[in-house]
Amino acid sequence: MHESLRTFLDLLKRENEIVEIKAEVDPYLELAEVHRRVIAEGGPALLFRRVKGSRYPVVTNLFGTTRRIDLAFGPKPESIIRDLVHIAESILPPKPSELWNHRSLAFDLLKLGTSNTSRAPVTQVIDRPARLDQLPVLTTWQEDGGPFITLPLVYTENPATKKHNLGVYRMQVFDSTSTGLHWQIQKGGGFHYREAERQNQNLPVTVFLGGPPALILAAIAPLPEDVPELVLGSLLAGQRLKMVNVPHSAHRLAAQAEFALVGSARPHERRIEGPFGDHYGYYSLCHEYPVFHVDAVFHRRDAIYPATVVGKPRQEDFFIGDYLQKLLSPLFPLVMPSVKNLWTYGETGFHSLCAAVVQERYGREALVSAFRILGEGQLSLTKFLILTDTPQDLTNFPKFLEHILERFRPETDLFVISNVSMDTLDYTSGKVNEGSKAIMLGLGEPVRSLPREFKRALPNGISRAAVFCGGCLVLQGSTFAEDEELPDRVARDPGLSDWPLIVLHDDASVSNNVSDFLWSTWTRFEPAADIYAAQTTIQRHHLVYKAPIVIDARTKPGFPDELIVRDDIQALVDKRWGEYFGHR
Repeated sequence: MHESLRTFLDLLKRENEIVEIKAEVDPYLELAEVHRRVIAEGGPALLFRRVKGSRYPVVTNLFGTTRRIDLAFGPKPESIIRDLVHIAESILPPKPSELWNHRSLAFDLLKLGTSNTSRAPVTQVIDRPARLDQLPVLTTWQEDGGPFITLPLVYTENPATKKHNLGVYRMQVFDSTSTGLHWQIQKGGGFHYREAERQNQNLPVTVFLGGPPALILAAIAPLPEDVPELVLGSLLAGQRLKMVNVPHSAHRLAAQAEFALVGSARPHERRIEGPFGDHYGYYSLCHEYPVFHVDAVFHRRDAIYPATVVGKPRQEDFFIGDYLQKLLSPLFPLVMPSVKNLWTYGETGFHSLCAAVVQERYGREALVSAFRILGEGQLSLTKFLILTDTPQDLTNFPKFLEHILERFRPETDLFVISNVSMDTLDYTSGKVNEGSKAIMLGLGEPVRSLPREFKRALPNGISRAAVFCGGCLVLQGSTFAEDEELPDRVARDPGLSDWPLIVLHDDASVSNNVSDFLWSTWTRFEPAADIYAAQTTIQRHHLVYKAPIVIDARTKPGFPDELIVRDDIQALVDKRWGEYFGHR
């Protein structure tokens, strides 16, 4: 639909969906705070014309509303996905008449993939040696370990199979020629690097900045390993992606990219990266990651540097994630036939909470679906999985949770699995990449009526109670440091036994807002450490729980700091707001 970032920006201008900021803005903290305030108001994309210390302008908030995502991609990608699913479900084995009815889809599929071109704006200028210090790289939070490239499209190829991966992995800029490569577990680029290390060879790496919007979204999409992102990119674009061969590069370059960083990652080389204020809403800590050595930077003469800012949801990545879920969700039943609908919640960082509607054609079939989901690509990093066998609007979390709690039997329907892999950015277990998961079922017909009011006296140690939804009570009490045993006492309080689920928080006001509840609950507890029950016994090697189930979502000692804007940056942006936007 858009062959380059430029055509998309032109459309945004015509639609009054972008604002140019001509006042000079500092890429250290100031620019990110302007971005955050605009996205919080559902505002436009931002083109910062004068960025301190760099000759390149910066564009942010490209996809921060559903309208701009619609302008970027239109209805065609979703239509193609639906048609593909229909064909797979209804015309196998193929019938000539049905194939003829879908002939337009065949023409669309002929446009998938890449094509070579000799006209490539990205090759207009070549900086060799690289000068990353000339790029307007953002520092978005004050405790960040340095400036980070936040929207890099990192391209690698498996040294053994030559299959490619295109992913967005943050890159801390160390100096003018090197960056970190934040390859977490379950990331395709990291698998390629591991294979290169096994062969004791450098892994060629190419990083695109900008290009067709479709290329950016394809890089973000959580596709299964070895499913080519460039094919998805061409589907989103409605045309083949144009690539160009250049000397001294192991990879072709995206012809319409704004920048292309060309280099390699050496085997067995690590460097401390971080901290970084990430999309969970906290700082991820310092860890060792591979190093990207940049040999050259290709770019347009008038290149525009694209960036995004992450932090406590909802940020731009929330809207991107929701779009990709809606786009790809019709494919889930093809890959996992017993899974009829699935949703992950951006407010929790996506990996922390997943809900699904599954088939239950025989007793406990839902568990088969649970293990199928937890074995699928990046879904394997899910921390808390909730399943039902009745069609539900999974995006309406309070209503969905009520449906589950009406049917939830804690004795048989809660499973905690310890000593498993965990999302790298989730520190609730106190370890990196290791923690626990939980599976919660709500199947069949209701087994209880849900309480909807809290009328009794507050238990000892509790200062406030609030109802999030039917069956779910939020309690505010002593801090974890003051009283570690509080959730156990709450669970054993007979006056609370009518509530199937109780969540213990530092501040019960999170119950007033669905986004706040989702974020502050699922990013602050680990199932194996923070789930309590009135009674827990072992039967047939299964942990049998007695209601209520209590989740301790209080902040624990040693947990990374929450992302909070520094006072002087708030004051600076307050003071300069009129300079940024004039009469707006």
